[in-house]
Amino acid sequence: MKTMFGKKKSLETLRLMLVSRRFEEKVNEMFMQGQIHGTTHLGIGQEAMHGGLSAALADDDWILPNHRGHGHCIAKGATPYQIMSELFATEDGVCKGMGGSMHIIDTEHCNMGSSGIVGSAIPMAVGMALSLKQQGQNSVVVPIFGDAASNRGTFHEALNMAAIWKLPIIFVCENNLYGMSVPAKYAVAVEDIADRAASYGMESRIIDGNDVLEVYYTIKELTESMRNGGGPVLVEAKTYRWLGHSKSDRREYRTKDEEAEWKERCPILGFKNKCIEAGFITEAGFEKMDEKIEEELDEMVELCRQKSPISLEEALSYVTGEQV
Repeated sequence: MKTMFGKKKSLETLRLMLVSRRFEEKVNEMFMQGQIHGTTHLGIGQEAMHGGLSAALADDDWILPNHRGHGHCIAKGATPYQIMSELFATEDGVCKGMGGSMHIIDTEHCNMGSSGIVGSAIPMAVGMALSLKQQGQNSVVVPIFGDAASNRGTFHEALNMAAIWKLPIIFVCENNLYGMSVPAKYAVAVEDIADRAASYGMESRIIDGNDVLEVYYTIKELTESMRNGGGPVLVEAKTYRWLGHSKSDRREYRTKDEEAEWKERCPILGFKNKCIEAGFITEAGFEKMDEKIEEELDEMVELCRQKSPISLEEALSYVTGEQV
C-alpha cells in the first residue's frame, strides 16, 4: 500500500481532482447549451491521472497530453479560466483562443500540447527527449496516449528508438478500455499493453489509474530513476472514462452495469475516503470544498461569456504576422 500524503498535499490533490471533475462537467454543460462549439473529449472518471501524474514531475519536466487532456493541462499549471477561455475562443485562452479543446499548448508550464491526431505525442516525445539529453538537461518527457494509440506504427518505432538511445521518457498509456467505440480487448492482441515494452528491452509497469497515490508514487520513482541514468519506461494505467468518446457519443456499445461497476471505483470518492480516514477532512468539509469549486467555475464561465471570441482578422494576424 502506498503511503498517504501529508494533510496539505492530500487536500491539494483532492481539490485538483475535484476541479478536474467539475470543470469537465461544466464544459459538457456549455456544449449542450451551444455556448461553445466544435467537439470535446471529457476525462470524467480519470481524475487520479490528473491529480497524480504532473504532481510527481519537476517544473521543467514536459508533458504531451492527448485529446482528452483538460485535466492534465490544469494540473501542469494552466488555470481553469485559461482552459475554459480557450474553449470559448477568447484572447484569454492559453492559446489565445486559437487551439480549442484538442490543441492546447502551454510551454510556460512545460506542456508541449495535445493534438487530435491519435498517438502524435509519442514520436514527438522522442525528439524532445533526445534534444534535452544532448543539451545536458535533466528533464523527463511524458507523452500521454490511449490504448488505441499503441496499435500505431509510430508507437513501436518511437519505443524502439527511445530504448536504443536510453532516453528519459515515461510513455504513459491511459487504458480506459475503449478506442472510440471499440473495446481494447478486440483491437489489441495482448491482454496488457505494457507487455509490448518487452519487445524493445524496455521496463514496464501496470498501475491502477484510479488510485492517485499509485499514479503519483510510480511516476515519482521513475523520474528519479531517469535522472540517475535510467532508460525509458512504458506505464499502462488501467482506468475508465465515464462518458462517451466525444460529446456526441451515446455509449451504446457498453452496458450500464459495466459503467456502474467502474463508478463504484470513482477515483475522487476513493481518495476522499482516505482523507477522511486520515482525519484531514470531514464529509461536511468535502462538501464545502466542492461547493466552493462550483461557485468559482460558475464565475469563470460568466466571465468567459462576457468576452468576445477572437476575430477572424486577429486569427489571421498570427499567420501573416500583420498587426490588427
